[in-house]
Amino acid sequence: MTSSMQRTTLSDRGPGVPEIIFGTSALGNLYQILSYDEKLAIAREWFSTVDTPVALDSAGKYGAGLALEMMGKTLQDMAIPPKAVSISNKLGWKRVPLQGPEPTFEQGVWFGLENDAKQDFSRRGIVECWEQGNELLAPYEARVVSCHDPDEYLAAAATEADRERRFEDILESYQALFELKQKGYVDAVGVGAKDWSIISRLSSELKLDWAMFACSYTIYRHPAELRRFMRDLQSRGTVIINSALFHAGFLTGGEFFDYRRPDPETDEELFTWRSRFFELCKTHEVKPAEVCIEFGLRPPAISAVALNTAKASRVAQNVAAVLSRAPEAFWEDLLKLGMIEVLPTQAWPEAGEV
Repeated sequence: MTSSMQRTTLSDRGPGVPEIIFGTSALGNLYQILSYDEKLAIAREWFSTVDTPVALDSAGKYGAGLALEMMGKTLQDMAIPPKAVSISNKLGWKRVPLQGPEPTFEQGVWFGLENDAKQDFSRRGIVECWEQGNELLAPYEARVVSCHDPDEYLAAAATEADRERRFEDILESYQALFELKQKGYVDAVGVGAKDWSIISRLSSELKLDWAMFACSYTIYRHPAELRRFMRDLQSRGTVIINSALFHAGFLTGGEFFDYRRPDPETDEELFTWRSRFFELCKTHEVKPAEVCIEFGLRPPAISAVALNTAKASRVAQNVAAVLSRAPEAFWEDLLKLGMIEVLPTQAWPEAGEV
């Protein structure tokens, strides 16, 4: 049985985005190698749990294009009509030949890859990323696009002058993406980043249709200045999508935190917070994953969450979590213990308010 969800319009054309967007990094062998049958089982669950069009989010960086390739193959094998799916492709990474034993990007987190990925922000490079993505997806195509990880591109700058040159590269990339939109090749243009300050800077230069925040607004981390910015961004008509709510799975018991393995000694505070969090969840009989999702979606400025899983059985659980609500006593206990700064139901500041 499928679930109907409220949808938010991304732009003046194309389908609206539902409250849950299915992330596809697991199809690119993030953290572990999945068999094709396992990937197909995940894809089947997408379409058995929510109404169409189903929203999927991917990137050329995910498995050096493997996630896009597997998405296209699973959709074809299930005979999914193109209009029954809405695909977002975060651009900026192109598949290139693998020269060594493992890829050169985010080493230690992608497994079993036969290709590498190279970052390319330029007017021509971003279009090539989009073209390559559609080739991997064919006969499907990404109608929702963005620049992916511009914060990482800027962080690699050697000098301040180099950083400004790189920012110009990003702006040129966006010029190309907005031209694709103007010509009718894509429906919406946005951004996906882990460092939300880069989203803030870009939004001051561009009229973005949507913005995906990763590892930024979560039950573990939700600074007041980010809440103010999100509220202001929403008031300007930009749709906000929240992702990486579990900090790479750490908040639900995983080994990784934001694409690294935390150390129990140097990251003692992180492990202590998680232990107390698990204890409270047990006391109130709630599931860690469900409350992480609820906290990341309930604020009024956030329209949707992007959720990724490597297990088909968890797809339906994630959909149910989007609709679930924890008892208010649970949130009040978290607040009293200083583990969260605000309740998920607490009103956000008005646009521009300090």
